[in-house]
Amino acid sequence: MLTAQEKADIRKTIRSGLPYTIETSTLPNETELKLVEVLELFLKDIGRESITDSLGFCVREMAVNAKKANTKRIYFQEKGLNINSASDYDTGMASFKKDTLGDISPYLDMMESQGFYIRVSYTMKGTTLVINIANNAMITKAEQIRVFDRITRSRSFKSLQDAMEQAIDETEGAGLGIIILILMLRKIGLDESSFALEAERDETIVRLSIPIDDIQESNLNTIAQEIVNRIDSLPQFPENIQKLQKMLANPNTQINAIARTISQDPALTAELLKLANSAAYVLPHRVHNIQEAVKIIGLKGLESLLYGFVSMDSLKSDGETIKNLWEHSFKVAFYAQQLASTSGRNDIMDDAFIGGILHDIGRILFAVIDEDLLKKISAFCNERQLPSSMLEELAAGFHNAEIGARIAEKWNFPPRLIQTIRHQHSPETAPAQFFSVAATVYLANALCEYQDGHLPFVFIDHGILCDFGIDGEETLAKRIDELSQAFTHISI
Repeated sequence: MLTAQEKADIRKTIRSGLPYTIETSTLPNETELKLVEVLELFLKDIGRESITDSLGFCVREMAVNAKKANTKRIYFQEKGLNINSASDYDTGMASFKKDTLGDISPYLDMMESQGFYIRVSYTMKGTTLVINIANNAMITKAEQIRVFDRITRSRSFKSLQDAMEQAIDETEGAGLGIIILILMLRKIGLDESSFALEAERDETIVRLSIPIDDIQESNLNTIAQEIVNRIDSLPQFPENIQKLQKMLANPNTQINAIARTISQDPALTAELLKLANSAAYVLPHRVHNIQEAVKIIGLKGLESLLYGFVSMDSLKSDGETIKNLWEHSFKVAFYAQQLASTSGRNDIMDDAFIGGILHDIGRILFAVIDEDLLKKISAFCNERQLPSSMLEELAAGFHNAEIGARIAEKWNFPPRLIQTIRHQHSPETAPAQFFSVAATVYLANALCEYQDGHLPFVFIDHGILCDFGIDGEETLAKRIDELSQAFTHISI
């Protein structure tokens, strides 16, 4: 994270019109984060912070490509191959990606010792933000042709779906990424003319020129309307479930009345008894009575069951992706409940659990509509350690959290759940009374993503980590180990 002094220095640079430069040899995660933080400061200063995600993707993609270009030079050098020879180039690229992904650390060490660098600069020139990404590996003619070929291809793509469906050669490491970069520019009303690639004085320079006055949200061909239509067509909760919703919202409702209503739904009754007899509740005997089961899991627990049960039923599909998303959601729910409990937030434990179960219903609806596209987005983002929500929004026209919130509104979920779903990726934007639950669900999801290798530690909100007593990556790993073991126990 940027320090207060660094932020002050950056703001001073912005107002002076001078470039603010970041140089790195190996582009660690911390530097990637800094690139986006600096960009956000520039955009905030000119009132355009809403495009941080789109431009942040572009900057990270260009910086990572510069790192790959430098890595490629080291790799070819070590293999005794001439990067300017067509036959040697094909030979080297056949194994480059596999070899460097397997263990890139030796190549990073050599890049540093041999003086390779990536230099990123931001400059406000009047009303244009100019971002230069330079690396000291001169681009070859063949590489230039490949990059411009991808830019040319991007002209025919009307949406992310179009791009993802094409067979793009990813051995270069800059195939689909360059195309998505152009789509990101189009999303904010710009086009490929904002992108330039130059070679000068033993450097390769990629330049983004962002004319601030020309920025506007552009209507890419997304599946937004299909999502809206699908939300509109979702059935309302069955009458007995709506009745239960009202009963649970009424503090004067008697448990025996709730039990009678549940008994009218055999499937819900089975789920209730299954939950009451699960490892989550250490009981000396099996429960067969509905009223006793309601007493055991409590009204909040029943609310969790109700929303989860009906959501799963309404968004059901045979797809493996959706099955995995629900499994992930229950893991997030457990982690969120435990985080709330161990941090003294006992008053939000139940809401954190429900929020965890429901946090991905927007992504699940996306998968119901186009499971293959979601899988491709996830694979692309996991490889680059990017939040998949960024590309999901490019494809869908909505952030997955917003899709989920709209579903929750459709089903008349209480405001605390709607807002938790809506602000799960940025709890600081939630209304104050819902921040604690949103932050807990955010952290639970982040821990799961970190555990799966999809989210580097440095990209987890530092302030929220501190709020939960996690002061470093070692503490985080220990906490995840504890949560994982506990989750495994209740899942048996």
